[in-house]
Amino acid sequence: MIADQIRTALRKNILFLPHAIRQMNKPERMISAREVTEIVTRGEVIEDYPKDVRGHSCLIAGETTEGRTVHVVCSPKDDYLAIITAYIPATTEWNETKRKRRRKVE
Repeated sequence: MIADQIRTALRKNILFLPHAIRQMNKPERMISAREVTEIVTRGEVIEDYPKDVRGHSCLIAGETTEGRTVHVVCSPKDDYLAIITAYIPATTEWNETKRKRRRKVE
C-alpha cells in the first residue's frame, strides 16, 4: 500500500525536489517543510499515480496544525521520500473538502 511505503520512506529521509521548493516558496503559499511533514504523516491519500514517470507517487491532502489545507505530491524511494510538489488547493479546482477534483465544464 502506497501510504505505508510513504511513511517508511519518510522515516529514512526527505528530499524536496526543486519544483516543490519553488511552489512552497511562492509568496501566496509559503508552505514550510514542517507543514509538508505534517501532511505526509497525518494526511489522506486522495489520488494514486502508480504509473507516474517519476516512479509510483500519490497526492496526499490534509490540514496543518494552523488549519490550512495543503496538498503534497510525493514518491517513496528506497532511501528517502521525494517531495515532488506542495500547494494550497484552489477552490476552483477542488470541492469544499479539497479532497475531490471538480469536473471541468466545457
